Amino acid sequence: MKVHIIGLGLIGGSFTLGLRREFPEVEISGSDANEAHLDKAQKLRLIDRPAGLEALDHADVVIIAVPVDVAKKVAVEVLDKVRANTLVFDAGSTKSGLCEAIEQHPNRRNFLAAHPIAGTEFSGPSAAVEDLFRNKTNIICEVEKTAFKLQERGLEIFQKLGMRIRYMDPKSHDRHIAYVSHLSHISSFMLGKTVLQKEQNEKDIFDLAGSGFASTVRLAKSSPAMWTPIFQQNKGNILETLEEYISNLTKFKNLIENDDFQEVFLEMERTNHIKTILNGIN
Repeated sequence: MKVHIIGLGLIGGSFTLGLRREFPEVEISGSDANEAHLDKAQKLRLIDRPAGLEALDHADVVIIAVPVDVAKKVAVEVLDKVRANTLVFDAGSTKSGLCEAIEQHPNRRNFLAAHPIAGTEFSGPSAAVEDLFRNKTNIICEVEKTAFKLQERGLEIFQKLGMRIRYMDPKSHDRHIAYVSHLSHISSFMLGKTVLQKEQNEKDIFDLAGSGFASTVRLAKSSPAMWTPIFQQNKGNILETLEEYISNLTKFKNLIENDDFQEVFLEMERTNHIKTILNGIN
């Protein structure tokens, strides 16, 4: 199997490591707009060789792992050039804009819109993890628009890498993911900002930060270059989630101001139900 990967950061690099483990004979070429990432990917043997769009003439699979605003343009360029039997899939965190961008493309049947819900707060080729996708959910949108044989190829790759598959329409995907992923990143960034504004002494932050703070603010270490386009592409859903989140924060603040700590307790107790849900996932 010949695979070409566009974007050699955490997600693209993790795909290469997983593919090498599960498909020992795989040949992987890659490209990245960041020359330093491309050089690092070669040194780490994430790819066998760097290549541009000319590699699409021979590719069995093309993986698009770039920021979501760039992915729309890249997907069209790739579909312009691929052969009839080449599978193209992406790994982006927003789906509606991408699916609309390629909806009328003559090679739409080659494309599988995917979102593996996997990642860390780190970025770049060095952040790649061989088992990143194991036991993670991969949401596939508009699967019926992908040629059946290419669906099968994609599902074989996803299943070999250990992913669970869910199917969803793009609009539902973007709305749900705004709540369970995008909002948590915004919360983490803004918590980090608040602490940086009020705790001017960095040593105090380092010495006093407990595990609760560290785990809550972990996502604030994520790449702004990746997350800014996500917030832009999913603006409508994110604004809705922020309005609800701010409303809950305001209500909690009012309870404390009014010394209604019985209701504070009940608010937290009701929210403890999240443990049952998340324990079921893990």
